[in-house]
Amino acid sequence: MKVLLIGDIVGTGGVNKVKEILPDLIKNQNIDFVIANGENSSDGMGITSKIFKELLISGVNVVTMGNHTWGKKDIFNIIDNKKLLRPANYPKDVVGNEYGIYECNNKKIAVINLIGRASMNVLSENPFIKVKDIISTIDSKSDIIFVDFHAEATAEKIAMGYFLDGKVTCLFGTHTHVATADETILENGTAYITDIGMTGPKKSVIGMDVDASIKRFVTTLPEKYKVSDDKNIVLNGCIVEINSETCRAEKIDRIKL
Repeated sequence: MKVLLIGDIVGTGGVNKVKEILPDLIKNQNIDFVIANGENSSDGMGITSKIFKELLISGVNVVTMGNHTWGKKDIFNIIDNKKLLRPANYPKDVVGNEYGIYECNNKKIAVINLIGRASMNVLSENPFIKVKDIISTIDSKSDIIFVDFHAEATAEKIAMGYFLDGKVTCLFGTHTHVATADETILENGTAYITDIGMTGPKKSVIGMDVDASIKRFVTTLPEKYKVSDDKNIVLNGCIVEINSETCRAEKIDRIKL
């Protein structure tokens, strides 16, 4: 079984890139299941029902979110859709799905979305405790577990990797928009990568306009971020290969298209 992970989709360019290449990518690489982070897909902040539908039509099975979950009010029209996940460690009783369990090739794939607490400026519960509780609930109901940890600090992500090693099939990081070169299978069998990167404009500062970003750093004055208009769009992500009999990860490879 092959699972494709698509890094943070940024703006219209990122969405169009997914629409353009995903159907053929699924076919050519024999992809069975697709997880994409969509929290930046609408103008760099949030998601809309239209974009969500477009991603599903293109072949995405599950869309995960992050610190910009509530960036667009339209999300409340789709927040209960089982194929849309928001961070599980948001405060108790917040609307939306903390995780989902999906059928694929006679296997049950669970997907959990978490958000980090280091340098994220989002009030959230402890992701380590929360994910442990979720796994205890779903372990007997699922064959395969994927976790999207949307976090800033590499140390927090790496710690989570070791914390969940052997308990989940794959832990992958999102949010920083820069792919890391540390993809590996940890000693207890969990596929891990600190960040799978971004699907968005190549000439940008993590997807945003270069000049506006530089101005913020040079002057320290407020400057509205906007998605870069560079037409050269790059899709970053990973393909995880799973043994269909043991349900253990056998390989994780970065992709850049």
